[in-house]
Amino acid sequence: MHKDEKLKRKISKKIGTSIKFYRNKNNISQEKLAFSIGADRTYISALEQGSKCASIYCLYLIAQELNINIKDLLDMNIK
Repeated sequence: MHKDEKLKRKISKKIGTSIKFYRNKNNISQEKLAFSIGADRTYISALEQGSKCASIYCLYLIAQELNINIKDLLDMNIK
């Protein structure tokens, strides 16, 4: 696997972990979050697993729905 691809996976995994953390903290199901941003539940699942990479616009919508700042989803240390 190429170095850039590994970095992309790490970033996607960390963002997915953040989404899941704040979604659970707010007691919101994947289905409800997906519906509120106009997506499918399987998309939210893929984001949380790190297998999909969300656009900035999608992350903004998710952050709004979770009542957090988008920077909370992006706050990470990549090593």
